[in-house]
Amino acid sequence: MTRPTFPLNAWYAAAYDVELKHALLARRICNKPVVLYRKKDGSPVALADACWHRLVPLSLGRLEGDNVVCGYHGLEFDETGRCVYMPSQDTINPSACVKSYPIAEKHRFVWIWPGDPALADPALIPDMHWNQDPEWAADGKMIEVKCDYRLVVDNLMDLTHETFVHGSSIGNRAVAEAPFEASHSDRFAFITRWMENIDPPPFWKKQYGKEGKVDRWQIIRFEAPCTVTIDVGVAEAGSGAPQGDRSKGVNGYVLNTITPSTDKTCLYFWAFARNYDLGNQARTHELREGVAGVFCEDELVLEAQQEAIDANPDHKFYNLNIDAGSMWARKLIDRMIDAEAGASSAPRTIAAE
Repeated sequence: MTRPTFPLNAWYAAAYDVELKHALLARRICNKPVVLYRKKDGSPVALADACWHRLVPLSLGRLEGDNVVCGYHGLEFDETGRCVYMPSQDTINPSACVKSYPIAEKHRFVWIWPGDPALADPALIPDMHWNQDPEWAADGKMIEVKCDYRLVVDNLMDLTHETFVHGSSIGNRAVAEAPFEASHSDRFAFITRWMENIDPPPFWKKQYGKEGKVDRWQIIRFEAPCTVTIDVGVAEAGSGAPQGDRSKGVNGYVLNTITPSTDKTCLYFWAFARNYDLGNQARTHELREGVAGVFCEDELVLEAQQEAIDANPDHKFYNLNIDAGSMWARKLIDRMIDAEAGASSAPRTIAAE
C-alpha cells in the first residue's frame, strides 16, 4: 500500500468565507470530492460530491431550500446527507445517504475535517487570528498549485529562497547570509531569523517609508499538518526590535494554510496582515496584489519542482542546514500519519483503552 502523504484527522481550509454562498461549490479535499454551500440561515454544509444513486456529482445539481437536488435523477439530500426524496416512489431506501463532513468557520476560512468525525474538535483549528483581528488589516487569496502540498510547506519554512526567487521585491542577500535558530514541539516547528543593520529590500523599504538601515525579522511557525504563519517586519536599526521593542518599525504576518487537493495538487490559502495604516483600504488592496505577484513566482518554481520529481521518482532529497525547518515540519506530518495508521490497525478494544 502506498504511504499517505497527509493525515485525514485534521482541519483543512476548504474555502474563504466569502466564497461560500447559497450555491453549490465543488472542491477536492484530500482526494475526496466535496460539495460546499450555505444554508439560508448562513450556516455552512459539506457533503460528499457524489449522489448515492449513480455517483453523479451533486455539484452538477441545484439547491432547493437547504437541500441538494441531484441533477441526474432528482434525488434530494438534506444537510446531514440523508436522502429525503426519490422520484416515482413513496418509500425512501434507508441506506440512501451521502457522507456529511464536520465543518466550521474561523479566521475568515471555512474548515473541513475529512477524517473521523468523532475527533473533529474545533479547538484544533489552526490559529490564524490576525486575519480577523481588529488590530490588524488583512486580505488574501487562494491559489491552486500543481504540486504536493508539502513542497509549499518546504518553501515557507526556508525563506533563503527569497534572495534568489524574489530579489525584486522581498529578497536581498541578507536573507541568505543571516544565521537562524530552529526549534520544535510535538505540534509546532519554529525558525527565527534576524537580519540586523541591513538595507531593506524594495517591498519593506516602501512599507517602512524611511531611509536608513533597518533590523529585519522573520519568525516562522509551522502548525502541523499544513499551516505556516510568519511574523515579519523591519524597524530602525538599533532601536531594540530584537529585544522586543518594535515601535520604530512596521510589522506584518504572512498567513498560509495549504490543503491537499490530491497527492500532487493543493489549494494554497494565504493572507497578509499588517498592524499599521489600518484604515487605508487602498493599501490593503495594493498589498494583496503585490504579495500575490510574489507568490506567483513561488508557484512557477514549485510546479517545475513537482514535474522534476515526477520525472525522477528514485531521487532522494539532499538536506542542507537551511532545511532544518522543513525537515521538522515533515517529521511532524509523518507522526500524524503514523498515528492514524496505528489507530486504524489497532483492535477496537485496545484503541478504546
